Amino acid sequence: MSTTNIYEQHLDQNEANFTALTPLSFLERAASVYPNKLSLIHGDTTYTWSETYKRCCLLASALLKMGIGKGDTVSFMGANTPETFEAHFGVPMTGAILNALNVRLDAKAIAFILDHAETKVLFTDKEYSDTIKAAIELVKVKPVVIDIDDPYFNQGELLGEKNYEDILKEGDDSYECFHIEDEWQAISLNYTSGTTGDPKGVVFHHRGAYLNAISNNMCWELTAHPVYLWTLPMFHCNGWCFPWGLAAVTGTSVCLRHVRDVAIFDAIKKHGVTHFCGAPVVLNTLVNAADELKQGIEQKVSAMTAGAAPPAAVIAGMENMGFAVTHVYGLTETYGPCVVCAPQEEWAELSVDDRAELLARQGVRAPLQDEMMVADPETLVPVPKDGKTMGEIFMRGNLVMKGYLKNKKTTEASFEGGWFHSGDLAVWYEDGYAQIKDRSKDIIISGGENISSLEVESVLFKHPSILEAAVVASSDEKWGEVPCAFVSLKSGHELSVEELIAYCREELAGFKIPKKVIFGPIDKTSTGKVQKYLLREKAEKVDKAVLKKA
Repeated sequence: MSTTNIYEQHLDQNEANFTALTPLSFLERAASVYPNKLSLIHGDTTYTWSETYKRCCLLASALLKMGIGKGDTVSFMGANTPETFEAHFGVPMTGAILNALNVRLDAKAIAFILDHAETKVLFTDKEYSDTIKAAIELVKVKPVVIDIDDPYFNQGELLGEKNYEDILKEGDDSYECFHIEDEWQAISLNYTSGTTGDPKGVVFHHRGAYLNAISNNMCWELTAHPVYLWTLPMFHCNGWCFPWGLAAVTGTSVCLRHVRDVAIFDAIKKHGVTHFCGAPVVLNTLVNAADELKQGIEQKVSAMTAGAAPPAAVIAGMENMGFAVTHVYGLTETYGPCVVCAPQEEWAELSVDDRAELLARQGVRAPLQDEMMVADPETLVPVPKDGKTMGEIFMRGNLVMKGYLKNKKTTEASFEGGWFHSGDLAVWYEDGYAQIKDRSKDIIISGGENISSLEVESVLFKHPSILEAAVVASSDEKWGEVPCAFVSLKSGHELSVEELIAYCREELAGFKIPKKVIFGPIDKTSTGKVQKYLLREKAEKVDKAVLKKA
């Protein structure tokens, strides 16, 4: 009797039954099936999917003529405009890697990235010419600089010998590409914010980009022909993979250069926007916008939020406006969102506030995220699902990066034990939903008791006068550490320290009440995350138990 596996006989992988996964295929399908559907709206300029595919092919073939190919880095210092969207397809068509730069970084950080990535070509929007001009002076090997000359933005300086449209004219009209040989090859390079040192270069592959684009669509029920507003920067984890995901569902992208409440509400009403993404600070801006801006929205609008854990009060505020909120969680290292707070049917029967409390949790693994757990960071043993025991969030599967560019030691450390170590501390509930309580470095230990800064922040956010809040540890002779709250008030509102403390006393255990309060603007990173390391430095300089509002 033969011991050969009958399913391995004459059933080989070949061109007819196997194709490497790549999101480039989404673009070609959109162009061939729905050639006349709108792909992009930018001011008075519109493109169809057939036009977008053609422009991406022209970009790719022009780059190939410039000598760009597999393994090369092409950087984009771009706004949320068609050029940056097209780069997500045109650059990887050549085998090169797209490095979408964080436009809020300073010249020194940009120069570090350009050198570290060994950038060959740099496309730059004229809005960021001051930063790029200074960065180019600092780089060791200067890349070819090409301008993005947006007709709807009339400030800034042109730095390159050619602009983006000139480059497209050099492309080959007959060029087409939507297949690759190896789905493991790099598609993009995204740098972490680098708040505690030089940024790390996170490398994505075609397979992961393809799968996370689909996964995001699935957990958001993003189906045929949505109208998507670009409130999320396309440089942030490649716009959470939505340039690729929107091609998969032939959606329409509405470009937005600057995130302002007036511009957002105007675009939603003018273009019939159905979906947008953003950090909780964006949602908070909308919740606190003038009432007249919110009038006249007739279609259902869905918001996906991630970043700093959104306080339940912000989610409730959005739902009270009629917006449906999907809360997701992830990191640059996981292509953006890989965990979703998937709503259960019975949640619909709850009050808005009670449902918001559940939606504020990070949730469960996304549809195409293979595994996630909350476990002891030393032993990797899962913690009990009791909603109390703290552990670290770990992930593994196709939605985890290839690794950190030129950083073997950190890559190996982040994958130790066969799991990606997120650094986020969370509890696990009986229903399997996880909720982050803090970054490992942000937990406050006061008199031996662990205090979640996120818990205190969530309480502060519920106060009707508070716009933003951040809580960090501050040294204390008696307790070791005590909570220090940084608070920003809504326009026209007043709040004394005494009133704030009295409010907290009603909501929190005594040891969790902030012992220091500082009113004023809150430091954030270039991607809108609170810079807690800076706040900790400020908190250490506060001598008095409480700083009164000036």
